[in-house]
Formats: sequence, structure tokens, C-alpha cells
Amino acid sequence: MSTLVQHDQIKAAPGAFRSVLTGFGAAGLLGAVAAVFGWFRDSEQLAFSYLVPFLFFLSLGLSALFFVLLQHLTRAGWSVALRRIPEVMMSVVPFFALLFIPVFLGRHELYHWTHDDAVAHDELLRHKEPYLNVTFFLIRAAAYFLVWTLLTRYFYGRSVRQDSTRDPHTTVVMQRRAAPGMILFAITLSFSSVDWIMSLDPHWYSTIFGVYIFSGTALAGFAAFLLAGMLLSRGNHVTVFRHDHFRDLGRLMFAFTVFWAYIAFSQFFLIWYGNIPEETLFYLHRLEGSWKTATLLLAVGHFAIPFVVLMARWSKKQKGVLAAMAVWVLLMHYLDMYWLVMPVLHHEGVRVHWMDVVCFLAVGGIFLALFVRKLASRSLVPVGDPRLPESLNLHNDY
Repeated sequence: MSTLVQHDQIKAAPGAFRSVLTGFGAAGLLGAVAAVFGWFRDSEQLAFSYLVPFLFFLSLGLSALFFVLLQHLTRAGWSVALRRIPEVMMSVVPFFALLFIPVFLGRHELYHWTHDDAVAHDELLRHKEPYLNVTFFLIRAAAYFLVWTLLTRYFYGRSVRQDSTRDPHTTVVMQRRAAPGMILFAITLSFSSVDWIMSLDPHWYSTIFGVYIFSGTALAGFAAFLLAGMLLSRGNHVTVFRHDHFRDLGRLMFAFTVFWAYIAFSQFFLIWYGNIPEETLFYLHRLEGSWKTATLLLAVGHFAIPFVVLMARWSKKQKGVLAAMAVWVLLMHYLDMYWLVMPVLHHEGVRVHWMDVVCFLAVGGIFLALFVRKLASRSLVPVGDPRLPESLNLHNDY
């Protein structure tokens, strides 16, 4: 195995990453300082501005966890060469337990149901109080992060150790653990999306909201892995990636573009057809003022554009097109998070605030700095996986 991949083909050169790491770290620090200042200016705006990038970057880490679990669950060989990228990305998820602290501190600004007087005068909130209460909310959040931490540390740690041990049994064990891990992932992602997003409007409900969040999360993750892989290849940090790896990620992006659209339309159509006031209010807020334009942009940009472009066979053969669509998908995913959160605060229409920018810099800078730092400290390819030769020889003509 050691002769198949030379060190200079997978080198992790800390010096090459130093300037990038410094840039992301500085952006995160400056953003965090500005966010603290914003908290004293307008705590409500800051809470909502912070929640959007928190959800966006956390979703990238969780999509990486899903990808790793899926590859082990299906015993996939094609993805082994680039699997270290999502492995490192998911290893950042435990740090979001600390980044969740501002969300909890801003709970009264974000969540209407945390106010005792609001619950006392609202029959529906009193009915939901056994679930929607601050104590149980915090307990559930702790449970989510505990599960995600255990899963990410287990699969990342085993994979890294296998680089040294070259023990094929490690792969077998991870394949066995992937099935219960996937079940835990599905449960925690669904419940956390209800807790942190749907409960922003506690009167609204959707039985497939968790699936909606999952579809967008997975799609954004595929785009992030593709971009990271292309950047590493372009910088000659990894020379073993084949274009077939990127093409397969492009296919996954296309598939989940369709899946996201199917779930999004199903949710909208059933609510429109049922015409129940408690359900329709969610979409009414997003069809008023400039939010209507954002809704249409989401429909066209999140589905129609990537669907048309990625459906063509030629597009997935062009690195430039794939990279452009990956960037576009990530932009649309951020718009999706913004569209889910911000209408609760600004009913009248889209209102971009300077706190949106500084919070994005704060969370994004910290996330990317941690990702790059970990990426530079390990082999960029899981050289101990016995299926690596299959991935290195990946070739398909379709």
C-alpha cells in the first residue's frame, strides 16, 4: 500500500496553509469582536444574524458526517481517495457546542415560546410546553452535540489511526458501526432542525421539515467537498484525485438538487392544498414584500439552474462548470437558511444588516480556520484504507 501513494502526492504542508489559516483566523476574530459590539447595539438583530451562519456552517459539518457514514454503510470504494476532506470537516462539528452558546444566550430574542407571559396567554404554546421549554431545549441540544461528537471522533479517529496501522479490519468495524450511526444522525438532525429553526415560529409545523433540512444539507456538503478537492488539486497538495471523483460528486449534486426540489414542493403543495391557517402563515410571510422575490430566487436558483446545468453530461466533465455550480449551490444554501430564519424578524421584507456580515465572518472564519488547521496536520488521503487502490483507479465513461 505504501508504494501506491507517495508522500509528495498527498503531502500536508503546514507552511502552504499558513497564510490561509491566518486569514481565516483573523476574519473570525474580527467578526467575533464586531458581533459582541453588535450585541449591545441590538441584541435581537444580532441573535438572528448569528443563527443563520451558525446553521449554515454547522450543516456543512453535518453533511460531512452523513457522507462518511454513507460511504462506510454502502462499502463504497470510489470515494476513498477524497474521503479525508469530509472526515476533517466533520471533525470540526464538536466545536459548534461552544458556538451554540450565543444561540442559547439569545434564546429570548429568537424563540417566542421562551417567554412565560407569551405561553400563559397562548393555548397552543401551553399545549407544547412539555417539549418547548428552556430546560428540555438545552438538554436536547446537549444530546445532539454529544451524539455528533461521539460519531465524528470515532470515525475520524479510526480512519487516522488506520493510516499508521494499515489494518483492514478497521474498515470492517467502521462499516458495521455506520448503520446505527446513520440512524442516530437522522434522528438528531431532524429534531435539531425542529428545535432551532421550526420553533422560531412555534405555531407552524411541517411533518417533513427534517427531510427538507437534510436534503439541502447533503447537497451543500457535496458542493463543499468538490470545491475543497479541486482547491487541493490545484495547489498540488493532492495529486491523486481524478476528475472522475469530481464528476461523481457532480452527479450527487444533481441527484440531491432534484431531491431538495421534490421535498420543498411537497411541503409547499400539501400546505397550500390543506389551507390550514397555522400552516399557511409560514409561506404567507415569505410571499410578502421583497420576501416574494427571495422565494422565487430560491426556487429558480436552488433547483432550476443547477438542474439544467448539471443534467447535461458535458457539464460534469468540465472542472470550471462543476466549480461554478458548487459555489452557486453553496450560495443558494445560505439563502435557504436566511429565508428560513429572517422572515421571523423582518416580516416586511429582506433587510440585509451589517451584523449579518460580521456574524458570517465570525462563524465562517472560525469554522474554516479549524478545518484548514486540521487538514494540514494529517495525511490528505486515507492511505491505510484497503479500498484505496480501487478509488485511485476510478474510471467511468458515462
